[in-house]
Amino acid sequence: MIEIVRHADNLSGTVRLPGDKSISHRYAMLAAIAQGTSVLAHFASSRDCRSTLGCLRSLGVEIIESGDKAIIAGRGLRGLRAPGSVLDAGNSGTTMRLLSGILAGYPFESSISGDASLCGRPMGRIIRPLVEMGAAVESREKDLPPLKIRGGALQGIRYALPVASAQVKSCILLAGLYGSGSTAVGETVPTRDHTELALKEFGAQVRFGGDWIEVDPGPELRARSLSIPGDLSGAAFFLAAAALSRRSELYLTGVGLNRRRRVLLDYLLEAGLDLAIENESEEAGEPRGDLRVRYSPGLVEGKLPPIRRDRAAALIDEIPVLSVLGSRTAGGVEISDAAELRVKESDRISAIASNLRSMGAAVEEKKDGLDIPGGQRLKGADIRTRGDHRIAMAFAVAGLWAEGETRIHDAECADVSFPGFWDVLRSVIKG
Repeated sequence: MIEIVRHADNLSGTVRLPGDKSISHRYAMLAAIAQGTSVLAHFASSRDCRSTLGCLRSLGVEIIESGDKAIIAGRGLRGLRAPGSVLDAGNSGTTMRLLSGILAGYPFESSISGDASLCGRPMGRIIRPLVEMGAAVESREKDLPPLKIRGGALQGIRYALPVASAQVKSCILLAGLYGSGSTAVGETVPTRDHTELALKEFGAQVRFGGDWIEVDPGPELRARSLSIPGDLSGAAFFLAAAALSRRSELYLTGVGLNRRRRVLLDYLLEAGLDLAIENESEEAGEPRGDLRVRYSPGLVEGKLPPIRRDRAAALIDEIPVLSVLGSRTAGGVEISDAAELRVKESDRISAIASNLRSMGAAVEEKKDGLDIPGGQRLKGADIRTRGDHRIAMAFAVAGLWAEGETRIHDAECADVSFPGFWDVLRSVIKG
């Protein structure tokens, strides 16, 4: 599918974002191994979260979807059944990495695979700690999926993450629920903490000490009724779009404001974004609120702060749209310490660079990032998304600022994280 985007100076209206994808994955998995029936409202309707629900069903979990709710009948910590076929994680690295941690706690053999993109992403970062805990994990050459896992009789470990990764941290903590002793994960660069918050909410014993997060084995997890906030990563595209569109004001309701995720908002405020945060509240440790964003001449005339080290880890999902934004601000943007982007749904560093160049922008591509000069005039072009949802949505934003017509190829890939993105975008374009 090709979506056509044209220059727009006026974006206005209210945006209701899909449920947060990261939280939806975690709540669904913990609900599946809890006692009782959980009701998860505003559950993400993304393809990735559908993959998680599909895998859980294959493991014997009864799930009813009703409107925006996922109703999950938990089977208890050790109640999952051996799957009758290979589990399909689709395009979802979160599904594969986190679910592997749970599967490592079971004595049966299971296999988990995905689409061509997912099967090209190395899984060594989860294989090594799971094997250290006592699971048998097989993969293709270079640690590539599919993975074959036989677990059970795990031992707790103390594991320092060699590279900042919330998914790897989460995999180990989930496996730790099945260990013979406590399991601790150390991270020198803080990553999103949705797993720790969700574990506590469902009844696990979680402790924090310095750079370490520790979980006790064998908890009796309890079902919960929870409402999932809107996805802040999805909000990033509309925040950027409104910032540089001259007659724009958007209102984004019920957005997740997790302390480790709102780095994005702090970053954009530092850069000069005209943003107000209203109606803040909290549920299950997850803050949420409404965002009002307007055209921001101060941001246009400035330079985006450099994205490196801790900030690169915190903003890893938002770097595609921030790269596009940087090309239009006066001072540009410098990105480094983001080599993780090379092994996402696509090589995002390469995809950002090649698509910006196709729109007439100058870009220096580095091994671990990008240097993008500012004040560049973009021209409409054919955008090759490489099947990557964040590339598709980031360059839809670029198309709003470009001269002429921008054609987004394989635009349906946006459904991986934001079903209905194109309809929502069209609804706020007023001229």
